Amino acid sequence: MNDISTAESNWSDWVGKQQSQTDVISAQRVRDLAATLGHPQPAKAAALPPGWHWIFFNSFVPRAEVGADGHPKRGGFLPPVPLPRRMWAGGRIEYLAPLPLGCEATKLSEILKVETKSGRRGSLVFVTVRHTLGFGSKTCIVEEQDIVYREAAQPGAPAPALEPAPMAANWGFEVVPDPVLLFRYSALTSNGHRIHYDRDYARNEEAYRDLVVHGPLLATFLQDLARSARPAVRLRQFSFRGLGPVFVDGPFHVEAKAAAQDNELALWIRDANGGQAMQASAVFD
Repeated sequence: MNDISTAESNWSDWVGKQQSQTDVISAQRVRDLAATLGHPQPAKAAALPPGWHWIFFNSFVPRAEVGADGHPKRGGFLPPVPLPRRMWAGGRIEYLAPLPLGCEATKLSEILKVETKSGRRGSLVFVTVRHTLGFGSKTCIVEEQDIVYREAAQPGAPAPALEPAPMAANWGFEVVPDPVLLFRYSALTSNGHRIHYDRDYARNEEAYRDLVVHGPLLATFLQDLARSARPAVRLRQFSFRGLGPVFVDGPFHVEAKAAAQDNELALWIRDANGGQAMQASAVFD
């Protein structure tokens, strides 16, 4: 019996596990992200834009507790899945109320499920976590994150080909990434994963061709586009799924089109080769 099968019988003990954190929604940190993304500086009385909550509630662990990939070592809140590659596969977010700058907010996290699957490249383990963010007695954001653990990449194995991205965008903009953008976003989110700043590690250990643009950063760009496409209404729900990596060595496009329902948008990331690297949907009030 392999490590995955042996451990899986114990992972049911992690379902229902909770963790509570507090953080101040710092206006300075929000200004830093605005500068990083090239946005105007927010007003003092502004609320946190959608997707920007990901720069909060991210603690640095002591260096002795950091794994070889730059993430905290396995265990703690998340189950110690014995697969070496870990990434954020997607999620679903509901925005219930504004989260004002300067408030002391709370985040309650709960593990909803742990599932083992088999893919074309070996074993996969999906962990779904629900996060509830708010301040005082008010719930502002409810989010489910899907975290996937994968086997090590095989040297020389070709990267999976992405399906072509849609070509019927009604809105969109181009992003030309560089290592400084990735470094600054890593710093703002306390993200130590080396695939975002250590090119040798990304290539030699995780078999990527170059530095990888953060999935949450791509999802933040998509939410920014959704808000600019529908400026008169409030973004209420956003869901996204990563389909493949986006690399720092070429431009990518953040795009959207009208969906079947008037209050919805379909969105996606088109990589430098025209592939659909992320798909998303937005629902407005």
